[in-house]
Amino acid sequence: MQVAKNTVVTLQYRVTDSDGNLVDEGHEPLVYLHGGYGGIFDKIEETIQGMDAGAKFDVRLQPDDAFGDYDAELVMIEPRNLFPDNIEVGMQFERGTEEGDDDGELYTITDIAEDKVVVDGNHPLAGMVLVFSGTIAEVRAASDEEIAHGHVHAPGGHHHH
Repeated sequence: MQVAKNTVVTLQYRVTDSDGNLVDEGHEPLVYLHGGYGGIFDKIEETIQGMDAGAKFDVRLQPDDAFGDYDAELVMIEPRNLFPDNIEVGMQFERGTEEGDDDGELYTITDIAEDKVVVDGNHPLAGMVLVFSGTIAEVRAASDEEIAHGHVHAPGGHHHH
């Protein structure tokens, strides 16, 4: 079966940066509903459209195609006393905008000084060229329910959070 709109595609994949360093080893296969539902980067969908199960592919993703350009304005310096004592560089936390807003931006602590903490709201892969190498492991027709919901339902039922 070929990859087409409203098929469920299973990819074995790895992601490296432009220098060949491993970014994501892809321990778990990626399963998504194909056809512009936002389950995977558009450039990958465009590349594998019409391919058969078993096909291999490599896609170079420019920052625009992946996690966006690095935005220096998302780097902020905050007073140290806003943070708990046990913070470390590399820790991530969400900044919600409103109480109960759960899609706050994810910030990474990049530097800790005596009275200041530098936090970076860019995605860790922002500004990077990524190479997505994959094999199409499986292609199946999506169910009507999956198409209606716009995403894949795992075997064994589906729970909305």
